[in-house]
Amino acid sequence: MTDRDPESDGSELDAVRDALAAAAGDAGPADTGDGEKDGTFLVTHADDGSAVLRDVASGQVHTLSSNPGVAEGEAVEGVVAPDPPMNVSWQLVEVEERRHIPVEESEEPPTQHSLDLAADQPVGDLTRTERAGTGEIHVISVPEDDTDRAVDDVLDDADASRTRAARLGVNRVEIRAAPGVVVVRYMP
Repeated sequence: MTDRDPESDGSELDAVRDALAAAAGDAGPADTGDGEKDGTFLVTHADDGSAVLRDVASGQVHTLSSNPGVAEGEAVEGVVAPDPPMNVSWQLVEVEERRHIPVEESEEPPTQHSLDLAADQPVGDLTRTERAGTGEIHVISVPEDDTDRAVDDVLDDADASRTRAARLGVNRVEIRAAPGVVVVRYMP
């Protein structure tokens, strides 16, 4: 992951983006079944007439033919079913739980444990560690001069962080940073 050409268009931030994409996880193949599907879905788009849900386990996208009141940025645990007769669009037929997952930058610095993890890894690498209690912490080493840009990259790709949070069953994502270190905390 660190074998990047420093003359490349995105510099070492390409490695950071790769680490973030890897942390989001491989979505795997889409479920192509014709029937109902239960799972956890991230609302990636919502307006008055429709919504788009992405299964956080498979990556399959479900375009709803109507919006049952969901909002962008929410994780929905429930059941989707295809709209007959063509099964091109979907309906959200059951909702077990719904929660908004904020992705926010914190003014708090990374913990000493996170800083120690970052000190032991090359720029562009990511270390995942369990959080005390529930959740997970991702520690990413970045070029010191690009720390703010790396934080902005995480904030700009909030759906990847929300997908990971929904998969982990947590309710919020907090980003902490120090020169050369970005920490993404998935928290209850």
